[in-house]
Amino acid sequence: MNNQLNRREFMKNTGVLAGAGMIRGTSKPVMPKVGEVIIGHNSHRYKVVAGWGILDAGKNPVNDCHEMVEDAKGRLIMCTNETKNNIVIYDKSGKLLDTWGTTYPGAHGLTIFNEGGEQFLLICDNARHQVIKTDLKGKVIFKIEYPKETGVYDAPNQFVPTETAVNPKNGDIYVADGYGSQYIIQYDAKGRYIRHFGGASNEYTDDKFNCCHGVLVDTRDKANPTLLITDRMNNCWKRFTLDGKFLTVYHLPGTYICRPVLHGDYVFGAAFRSGDSSWNNSGYIQVLDKNMKVVSTPGGSVPTYKDGVLQRQHKDDPHNVFMHPHDVYVDSDENIYIPQWNSQKTYPIKLERLA
Repeated sequence: MNNQLNRREFMKNTGVLAGAGMIRGTSKPVMPKVGEVIIGHNSHRYKVVAGWGILDAGKNPVNDCHEMVEDAKGRLIMCTNETKNNIVIYDKSGKLLDTWGTTYPGAHGLTIFNEGGEQFLLICDNARHQVIKTDLKGKVIFKIEYPKETGVYDAPNQFVPTETAVNPKNGDIYVADGYGSQYIIQYDAKGRYIRHFGGASNEYTDDKFNCCHGVLVDTRDKANPTLLITDRMNNCWKRFTLDGKFLTVYHLPGTYICRPVLHGDYVFGAAFRSGDSSWNNSGYIQVLDKNMKVVSTPGGSVPTYKDGVLQRQHKDDPHNVFMHPHDVYVDSDENIYIPQWNSQKTYPIKLERLA
């Protein structure tokens, strides 16, 4: 059976309406135009752009669409674990510009960064148990193998990296071993080991993790940058110093959140699922302000605080826009793009920001 959605199925699954009506799940009622689907709350509401980025699956298939970044030319670069084209490059209209990569069966994490006036990528491949630095055309610069220098890893298969972050001040690389031994490993810009911290705990512990799926160097406080790290099974993000000391936690009840993504004063995250009794196709997006308060949950329930505590959230989307969002990219026009995991080999979804 061909699992790739055709255009009609995509339109149905993203909930493009045949007529006008009132959209639920927003903080204020919105009367959309014919054919529009609007999701989100408060200051961050979005219109679903139907059909964006759909390609010929025979020529350019995807499997899991994991993460997306933008280069200096405005190209949107996405990784997928489909080895016919691990890297898929779009323009913002959804047109295919280029593809490359056939040797990344576990392509999962994707980070772009500047170094010496040039841009590079870091690819986390959790099937190869490696982090690979490449240029934007796919040339391999170096590989980070399993971190035997730590003394806590005995074999490569214990290292299953999911995400990286780069400190823009000195080029240090932070690797989140989110599907492996649950450590954050810090390297210098050349890939040389500096330190590690964290580790696994099935019970909630401030300085340990149960799926440290994502990591971000949070530069909003320019004088004092810190790390935001996912603790996905505990429904939270945790803040650490750059040398690995725990600072605080931000609880996101009901939300199995992926990596934190910084855009201006806001942090965005994709929830690949929520805490619903049936978690299949239960994902949504979260938007947090500079105070780390949830202001919008596109595809999810209205964010509600009682006595300063965020109440448990869940999927609330009659149009079923999302299945399992895995990442969020925000462009210069405040539009967002969502690659999805385990979502019937569908291409990314674009949401257009409403004023």
